[in-house]
Amino acid sequence: MNAATQKTGTNLNSLHGIMTISAWGFVIVIASFLFLYLGYRLDQWLGTAPNFMFGLFFLAIVTTIGRLYREAWIRRGTR
Repeated sequence: MNAATQKTGTNLNSLHGIMTISAWGFVIVIASFLFLYLGYRLDQWLGTAPNFMFGLFFLAIVTTIGRLYREAWIRRGTR
């Protein structure tokens, strides 16, 4: 393998890592806002503001970060 091929492979690996982290960032933001909105609507319906709104918001954050950690652990190869 020559130096140009090695450099291209390294660049692609770096790009793949950046894209994966960016995708997980979008997932965390979208899930957080979706669950925040659902919690807000539940609180309006049940008259329990802001209990469900905060609860579902933190649930979304914890679960998405947990899945991110799990995927990183599997990709690391130590499972």
